[in-house]
Amino acid sequence: MVSVAVSIGSNIDREKNIRAGLTALGRVYGPLSLSSVYANPAVGFEGPEFFNLVAVFETYQSAVEIVASLRGIGAEQGRVRTGNALGSRELDLDLLLYDDAVLYSEGLDVPREEILQEAYVLKPLSQILPEQRHPVTGECYATLWEKMASAAGERLEEVPLNLEVAVD
Repeated sequence: MVSVAVSIGSNIDREKNIRAGLTALGRVYGPLSLSSVYANPAVGFEGPEFFNLVAVFETYQSAVEIVASLRGIGAEQGRVRTGNALGSRELDLDLLLYDDAVLYSEGLDVPREEILQEAYVLKPLSQILPEQRHPVTGECYATLWEKMASAAGERLEEVPLNLEVAVD
């Protein structure tokens, strides 16, 4: 079994789409550990504010299988992938971590580069896995967040959502 971290975001019918995405993840992967939900402005384009969080779970699937599963779940929620990666989306699911593997040479962005670049990814990740170390930098996520927080933290606002999901 490997431990996996996935970022979850939505800026279209946010609460409904995040709940549906979590339900689907729970059906496929079982119990999920969830960070808090954070609201933040759209990055790189004009659009509605996003809700973002991180889910952690364990699986026997390969990283490639997980990415395919995440894309399928996103498509079920109406996500259409076009050439332009920047834009509003019903549900955005990205594989952040696959244990401590570095999979760039296999064509996967794992650990996802956004971890070190975007507060909306690092803050919830540092909340749920504060002492885990980034596979490339070797720094724990809490320390990485401390370094980023002063410049980026004011853009994030915790959103009080109860996201307990029933898994059938």
